[in-house]
Amino acid sequence: MADDALIETTLLDLVAERGAGKTVCPSEVARALGGPHPDGWGPLMQPVRRVAVRLAKAGRIAILRKGRPVDPDDFRGIYRLGPPASGPGSQSGV
Repeated sequence: MADDALIETTLLDLVAERGAGKTVCPSEVARALGGPHPDGWGPLMQPVRRVAVRLAKAGRIAILRKGRPVDPDDFRGIYRLGPPASGPGSQSGV
């Protein structure tokens, strides 16, 4: 199984490739590491979430629900991953 360092690198690469204003589904990260079959990528969903939360707390990515940044310590349901908010009007520490 992929370790946290590989998940982090893959997640950051996919977010960077997608570019500003675009997001990545966490399952895309899991599929990039575990392959197309659910038996391969399914077990990676929780590790991907754990790494995403850590990166969001560090300000390296944003976790979004319905297009809005969420608190990395308190979110549920379907979420997307994107570049961190920056510039005027962005909320820091969200």
